[in-house]
Amino acid sequence: MSFFKQTIRDVPLEGQTVLVRADYNVPLATDGSIADDFRIRSSLPTLTYLLERGCKVVVMSHLGRPEGRDIALSLEKVGVRLAQLLRKDVRFVDDCIGDKVHQVVKHAPKSDIVLLENLRFYPEEEADDLEFAKKIAKASGARYFVQDGFGVVHRAHASTHAITLCLPAVSGLLLEKEYVAITSAMRSPERPLVAVMGGAKVSDKIGVIDELVKVADTIVISGAMANTILAYKGVDVGASKVESDQQAIIQTIYEVAGAKVGSDHVSDFLVLPTDVAVAKKVDINEPRRTVKLADIAKDDLALDIGDETIEATVKTVSAAKTVIWNGTLGVAELPNFAHGSARLALALATHPEITSIIGGGDTAEFVLNWDAKKGKSFSHVSTGGGASLELMAGEKLPGIECLLDARR
Repeated sequence: MSFFKQTIRDVPLEGQTVLVRADYNVPLATDGSIADDFRIRSSLPTLTYLLERGCKVVVMSHLGRPEGRDIALSLEKVGVRLAQLLRKDVRFVDDCIGDKVHQVVKHAPKSDIVLLENLRFYPEEEADDLEFAKKIAKASGARYFVQDGFGVVHRAHASTHAITLCLPAVSGLLLEKEYVAITSAMRSPERPLVAVMGGAKVSDKIGVIDELVKVADTIVISGAMANTILAYKGVDVGASKVESDQQAIIQTIYEVAGAKVGSDHVSDFLVLPTDVAVAKKVDINEPRRTVKLADIAKDDLALDIGDETIEATVKTVSAAKTVIWNGTLGVAELPNFAHGSARLALALATHPEITSIIGGGDTAEFVLNWDAKKGKSFSHVSTGGGASLELMAGEKLPGIECLLDARR
């Protein structure tokens, strides 16, 4: 699929000052250090492209949810890591507006990179404040704006929407890659297309499930989401986490699925666990016990899919040509209950002929920690959680819609 917006390849950027919105909202360790630099590494192709063309590159991002100026959420640490990855100096400025920013950018040579401080130190960022965006544009002295923060384009903030009212706005290479990979898998997949949906809540992914029912050949449902649907179908899931207010939504899903494949074949299309791994509490030291659905005790918590379900899932996925995976199959942060997620990751990694699209958020975090190749064992690991879900659901993303349209 082609991208419907202009990219950095389509405009005369050579030697210009360019303002880039990256997504450096990276996970932090308990000591405040960067726990995973995947989002920083993912931004490198765009930054390298600009630097090689003599651009003066000004990068802005947010980190965490600060209330005011919280030094623990400063982007300075990101600047240090970015400099290591680029193998060149990164000039960090402890603000994102004002004369200090303007002077640093003004005196920086071409093919240099300047990183601004956390946008969310200012409440105007999330308010999509146009005056704030104008101040950023003025301080940066930029000629163009490049949107490359896929993880934030589902939100209309000053750095994703208002800024495009101040500068000509085009896409970076990461944003283009994310859009094409995800929409291609949803709209024109090589079949069979198998979707594996996990995670905690049906309600979080109802839009995606609606779309997948239309386009997928099989949907495998796992995680706590499966508990809710099993309970709807009359299975006693013990003390497992269940959403109690999703009956109408689940009924609609089953009706649409029945209309697509026939009521006699819904269970082959929407595939639920036949066994689960349980424990009495969510704890790293809890032993794993696998039981059939009928044998779940009143005080059992279903924390992963069981061995029989793992084998069935691997068999289904291994026969696919395209796999979309969003949501871990259990409480994957606990090793005893990461078996399902690990076996699925292995099945995809050992079948490179399968186009594998890994949703962002917890799923991406799991596979990146699992994969010795840092995500390269899969066709595409998304940097966006909410953004990838909304794109899969067919929703328009405000941070993309406001970019310059591609020339026809």
